[in-house]
Amino acid sequence: MIVSGYPDDDHHRDVQGGAARPAVFGASDGLVSNVLLIIGMAGADASASVVRTAGIAGLMAGAISMASGEYVSVKAQNELVERELARERKAIEEDPEEETEELAQLYVERGMPRAQALEMARLLMENPEIALEVHAREELGVAPGELASPLGASLSSFGAFVAGAFVPLVPWLIGSGTAATWASVILGVVGAGTIGLTLALMTKRPPWRSISRHVFIAVGAALVTYGIGNLVGEAITT
Repeated sequence: MIVSGYPDDDHHRDVQGGAARPAVFGASDGLVSNVLLIIGMAGADASASVVRTAGIAGLMAGAISMASGEYVSVKAQNELVERELARERKAIEEDPEEETEELAQLYVERGMPRAQALEMARLLMENPEIALEVHAREELGVAPGELASPLGASLSSFGAFVAGAFVPLVPWLIGSGTAATWASVILGVVGAGTIGLTLALMTKRPPWRSISRHVFIAVGAALVTYGIGNLVGEAITT
C-alpha cells in the first residue's frame, strides 16, 4: 500500500529519543556554525592560518559543548521521567482503585463505553508492571523501558557536529583566499541540502521543502555573517 507517494510500513522508528535527533541536530549545528565562523573570519580579511585555526577551534569547542549539553539535557529529562514513574508506581500500589478509575476515564474520553473502559482498566491493573507502562504511556507520554541514553545521545551529537563542522573547513586546509571562501559557501550549501534531504527521507515529507528551508537559512546566515565580518575588519584596519 502506498500513502502520499511512500511505501506503507507497519514498522515504526523510535522517535522518542535515541541518537537520531542529536545526530541530525549536531550535524546541522556544526555545519552552519562553522560556515558562519569561517565566512565571518574571511570577511574580516583574516589570513588563511587564522581562518584555519578559528575553524578547528570552533569545531572542537562546538562539539564538546554540544556533547556535554546533550548529555546533561537527556540525563535531566530521564531523571524527571523516572521521578514521575516512581510516583506512579507508588500510587498504583497504594491506591489501585483510584488509578483504575483514572485509566478507565482516559479510555472513556477516547470514546470507549464506560463499562468496557472500566473492564479494560481492571484487566490492565491486574499486572502492576503492565499497569505502570500503560499509565506512563497514557498520562506521561513515555515508555518506561525506552528512555534515551545520555551517553549515546552525547556521542552521537559529538560525532555529528565534528562531521558537519569539518565540511566548510576542508577548503582552508588545502587553499586560501576568495577561492577557499566560495568553496566553503558551496560546501555549506550542499551540506545544508543534504541534511534537509535526510530529514525529508526520515519524516517522509516533500524533499524540496526541507532542502530549500535548510539551504535558505544557511545562505542567509552566511551572507549576514560575511557582511558583519567585513564591517568589523574595515573598522579594525582604519
